[in-house]
Amino acid sequence: MVRSMTGYGRAQAERGGRDITIEIKSVNSRYFEYTSRMPRSFAFLDDRLKKLVNATISRGKTELTLTVVNVSAPEASISANMELAKGYLEAIRSVSRTLEIPDDVTVSTLARFSDIFTTRKAETDEEQLWQDVRAVAEAAVENFMAMRAAEGEKLKADILSRLDYLERAVGEVETMSAQRVPHYQEKLYARLKALLADTGIDEARILTEAAIFADKTAVDEETVRLRSHIRQYRDILKLDEPVGRKLDFLTQEMNRETNTIGSKAQELDITRKVVDMKAEIEKIREQIQNIE
Repeated sequence: MVRSMTGYGRAQAERGGRDITIEIKSVNSRYFEYTSRMPRSFAFLDDRLKKLVNATISRGKTELTLTVVNVSAPEASISANMELAKGYLEAIRSVSRTLEIPDDVTVSTLARFSDIFTTRKAETDEEQLWQDVRAVAEAAVENFMAMRAAEGEKLKADILSRLDYLERAVGEVETMSAQRVPHYQEKLYARLKALLADTGIDEARILTEAAIFADKTAVDEETVRLRSHIRQYRDILKLDEPVGRKLDFLTQEMNRETNTIGSKAQELDITRKVVDMKAEIEKIREQIQNIE
């Protein structure tokens, strides 16, 4: 299956008292590049998330965003030092008696003494937290890959249509190429006839020149290789694996063969067809830059 390197996937779920949201997006890149954004307290999960994403993505500049909102999960526990609170209370009442001022101590009064209270961050079961985050991440990756696959099918359809054109164009080049030698013989004969007037024309010489011309301008090997590359292209597009690099290599080979045909071509019609072929190959090259 052909997959695009451009994609987006999102998943959200409430697990373990937390509302967890993960977004994954990617753009073209020659290699797998990973960046992430997440709360600092969840940074210990980053390496695991990277491996999870990399297990299904081989190319593309990928960014993962993790957002976590506590719904009912405890964040911290608060305890009071009762002995210290009693000490404060006795001291305040002692001041009240000694100075003969009203004793108006309340709980709010004691709450002003921060050292009475101790805040402890709630212990986190890191493995359970990972299980919760992983479940959401797997759903996000699934959505992400579905979009990549859908985009990849569009790219594949476009490339296949251009391969069909190239195959037809190769056939036309072969037909025009087969006609080039008789045309050359006719032109050569007419030119010699005009130059030599009544003098006899050496038919053997014309045949020799035509043979030399045919050898220099033959494109049979190039068209055979082009047809082979087109068949390989179609076969690779059927594979269920990353194919971008293989297609890139084949595209270079097709372009090389087409350039060779163009350099050998002596007929204007062939030259024009080669220009059209090169334009189609360039469009294919642009498309495969988006394929994983």
